[in-house]
Amino acid sequence: MSATREVISSGNELSAMAAVDAGCMFFAGYPLTPSSEVMHVSSDLLPKKGGTAIQMEDEIAGICAAIGASMSGIRSFTATSGPGISLKAENLGLAQMAEVPLVVVNVMRGGPSTGLPTRVSQGDVSQAKNPSHGDYKSITLCAGTLEECYTETVRAFNLADRFMQPIIVLLDETLGHMHAKAVIPTAEEVEKGIVPRKKFEGDPADYKPYGVAQDEPAVLNPMFTGYRYHYTGLHHDAMGFPTEEIETCRKLIDRLFRKVEEHEDELESYEEYMLDDAEILLIGYGSASLAIKEAVNMLREQGVKVGMFRPITLWPSPEAKMHELGQKFDKVLSVELNMGQYLEEIQRSMGRLDIEKLVKVNGRPFSPADIIEKVKEVF
Repeated sequence: MSATREVISSGNELSAMAAVDAGCMFFAGYPLTPSSEVMHVSSDLLPKKGGTAIQMEDEIAGICAAIGASMSGIRSFTATSGPGISLKAENLGLAQMAEVPLVVVNVMRGGPSTGLPTRVSQGDVSQAKNPSHGDYKSITLCAGTLEECYTETVRAFNLADRFMQPIIVLLDETLGHMHAKAVIPTAEEVEKGIVPRKKFEGDPADYKPYGVAQDEPAVLNPMFTGYRYHYTGLHHDAMGFPTEEIETCRKLIDRLFRKVEEHEDELESYEEYMLDDAEILLIGYGSASLAIKEAVNMLREQGVKVGMFRPITLWPSPEAKMHELGQKFDKVLSVELNMGQYLEEIQRSMGRLDIEKLVKVNGRPFSPADIIEKVKEVF
């Protein structure tokens, strides 16, 4: 059994703790409600481990500094909320194209624009799939409990180094500011599971960072270690130098997809709750799933056979599992704190348009009563 510890903390604090325990040595960001505590705690914990936390002048500078730190070979991250992701978008695209590992924690709040800074939302789900322009395959994890604010952040760092790209971790205002007991792995247990990024250790003359198999990420050795290559946001060749050669450009974008698509088994994560004998399926994620689970328990007490499916890895979605559930259940309800951003993915995966939905976009969380009322209304 894995070693664990009990802590009383908030989701934002747990995310920062996880980053430090996972070997992160650099944070750069800008305070933005409701994510600011991630930066505050990082600035306290990182120097104690020999790391660095910097408050930059704005969101753009924050991600630029974090990318630069990652290029030097260390684990690096930043944290923000929706408007900050919008500002970071261009450089998220740079990290996708140059294949720079990075963790980005997004504590979701109401939008668009400045929206509802102190209220909860799940309005950044679609943005997380394609936070920047162009073709690439995003990886997005979504915490649904305080424990997962910690464990999914840890997982994000390992995935960033494995797939050599930004990994987005979605929290939301409810989880970020929720303060309660959480049972999480010990720092020693997390350290055992750290998976470092690959390095080329041969003759520097033979080093081609982007000259890898079509289903594999680049191998970027740390800067200042004697291995020369070029960083660019342009389409590039095996050495990273800009090119417009037709086949090279095609293979580059194809590989950015295939390095994720052909290894989705390493990414897929979800929770099934009371589905074995269920007749009604509820689908939700993030903090909304806490209310869903309570509603399931209460409906069960009333004799209603209902269960929950919760995707934890949102992108790429667990489409095969959702397709299977779509064949099994006639009655399906999607529950989201947005206008139905993930509903479209559920419909696509299930191959159905008859999915009921319950949405809320006024900055307030769902109560179990909201969900129970909707279940009785539509089923």
